[in-house]
Amino acid sequence: MKNLTLSIDDQVLSMVAMYAAKNNSSVNSLIQKYLIEIANRESTVQKARLKIRELSVQTGARIGSKSWTRDDLYER
Repeated sequence: MKNLTLSIDDQVLSMVAMYAAKNNSSVNSLIQKYLIEIANRESTVQKARLKIRELSVQTGARIGSKSWTRDDLYER
């Protein structure tokens, strides 16, 4: 595990510390959990993009040039 130094506004840090204490946690733990959530979200997005590419190849689907305009889609 690596250490990280952050610069956080004193008022924000105080508010977050109170939140952490009320929730039986620590600021460090809250930051770790948040960063893990971001990493997992990005991993999920990357996996979904890879799956879409795989399905595209398997089905022979191709993305062609755009043959429509925004006005065509919202023609009244």
